[in-house]
Formats: sequence, structure tokens, C-alpha cells
Amino acid sequence: MGEEKVKEEAMQIIGMFQVLPRLVVFDLDYTLWPFYCECRSKREMPSMYPHAKGILHALKNKGIDVAVASRSPASDIANTFLQKLSIDSIFVAKEIFSSWTHKTDHFQRIHSRTAVPFNSILFFDDEDRNIQSVSKMGVTSILVGKGVNLGALRQGLTKFSQNWSTSEKNKQKWQTKFAKKSNSSEGNQPE
Repeated sequence: MGEEKVKEEAMQIIGMFQVLPRLVVFDLDYTLWPFYCECRSKREMPSMYPHAKGILHALKNKGIDVAVASRSPASDIANTFLQKLSIDSIFVAKEIFSSWTHKTDHFQRIHSRTAVPFNSILFFDDEDRNIQSVSKMGVTSILVGKGVNLGALRQGLTKFSQNWSTSEKNKQKWQTKFAKKSNSSEGNQPE
């Protein structure tokens, strides 16, 4: 399937959801492309997973920002590859640095840079430990097996919608409970 066809299908998938993330964050190695940057040379021409570029462009076309969170120790190679693939300028934030924090530092920086709340972010990564730690921050996180594809996009948007609905219901319950408590305490005020 060509990039343009993937982009059209991705836009259709995105269009099926009423609630969308404000930001979608992608890992690089084995999520957007099928290799580790540190095992490659800057002189090479990199390739991406077949659906990756179309998905990135579809998200941008739908007004959803995209960012990168990578623990690659080869940020120079990663940035060179993003430029060679002509996708460097598409990202509102690129946090590419080696870390033992399973990407929580990356997401703190992305949040500082974009001001997007964690519960408004969707994240794709190929490592379960990153998914686990970033999920605890309130980010909807999806584990990808062989790179991001249309199925992972659909799964991510579905899970994001479900998480958003749950958090909205919890917020309403809390507001209702808080309102009842503040109303009931008014009657106990001394006159």
C-alpha cells in the first residue's frame, strides 16, 4: 500500500473518533523504522515502516501535533535520518537522548515544551517497560510489535477514547460529590 493510500486510510480512521489526542508521540527505533540508530551510519539512507509516514502526515492533516521520544544514544544519527526522510519539520518536539528513566524524562520535557496535559497524549513504543512507565503518567500508551501501522493507530485512538471517557466520568463524579459536600456544609454554618 502506497504512502498516499495509507494517509487516506489513516485520515478515515481518525475521522471515526469524536475524541482525539492533542499530541501523538512516537518512539523511533522499531516503532517508526526497523532498526537501532546506533547500529547504522549517518551516510545510509534510512527507511521507515510501510505505514509510518502516511500516519504522520494524516495526523498533521487532521490538526494533531506529533512528537518524538527516543532513548537512542545516537541522537545525531536519529536527527540526520529524520532530515533525510523529510519528516524532521513535522514534529513539534523531539526528545532524543539516552536515559534510564523509561522515557518519563522525555515526557516531562515534551509536556514543558508543548503544555499538552499527559491525558491528552497518545504514545506508541515497541518496549513494554516504556509503555508501563509512561502509562503511569496518564498517557495512553500502545505497544507496537513490528512498527506503527493502521491497526495500531485504530487501537490507540480507541484506547484513548475509552481512557478519555473514563476520566471525564470520574471528573463528573468528583464534581458532583464535591458540590454535594459544599452544599451540605452550607446548612451547618453558624449565623
